[in-house]
Amino acid sequence: MASRLSGFVRLSRPRFVALCALPVVGLFAVAVFAPLPFSLAQPGMTADVLGENKGDPVITISGAKARDTSGQLRMTTIEATGPDTDVSLGDVLDGWFRTDRAVMPRDSVYPSGDSVEEIEDYNAEEMKKSQDTATEAALNQLGEQSDDIEVTLKLADVGGPSAGLLFSLGIVDKLDGDGSGGDLTGGRVIAGTGTIDAGGKVGAVGGVALKTQAARRDGATVFLVPKAECSDAKSEPPKGLRLIPVTTLKGAVDSLVALEKGKGSVPSC
Repeated sequence: MASRLSGFVRLSRPRFVALCALPVVGLFAVAVFAPLPFSLAQPGMTADVLGENKGDPVITISGAKARDTSGQLRMTTIEATGPDTDVSLGDVLDGWFRTDRAVMPRDSVYPSGDSVEEIEDYNAEEMKKSQDTATEAALNQLGEQSDDIEVTLKLADVGGPSAGLLFSLGIVDKLDGDGSGGDLTGGRVIAGTGTIDAGGKVGAVGGVALKTQAARRDGATVFLVPKAECSDAKSEPPKGLRLIPVTTLKGAVDSLVALEKGKGSVPSC
């Protein structure tokens, strides 16, 4: 005897496949439009630490005579979507295949679990620490006493510690140049990135491939990159930009002096 199941309707194979696919399509649609824990980044602004930013000198020195300098030392940044910005799968896929965009885990860009205000305060504090450490590293490099020389660093609308190396180089150039009367830059537009500690050690920062694009866009022909990030810098290198790896402030100074004088070895990525 044939059994009977209430509500059972026999479906053709095409209709059965179509109905089974509906939940999958629904899940995909949710994934496309649901916010994901990523930030989208692009090349940001650069600023010449030897010059002015929004009408104010970036580096002000008292207690010692500051040199007149030529050339530029440009710190570089990336611009990322805000911590409260929803990023969808479509945004991620679009950014994944573009060389002028990068998809980054949100936690690598912003401290996890903090409000927008707390993140802004954190980045401002990191910038302040970076400026203090950069000053100490530069004066240590030159054998100067911080009690006698006061350095004020001012850079508007930029947070985080990644300008440390360029701040230190700017101070060195303002006080000592290449050590023999010339400019550390050799008149070039030099850009770069990297954290720095009081002992002059340069640290990695992230977003280097985007920062090289920002540097070249703003006229740089040389880019100082933390050595550990050479492979990232070489992934999409802008034409006409020379990559010089650095691990210490002294090494960066030595490389720039060698480049300026045309003597000695200048490392490359």
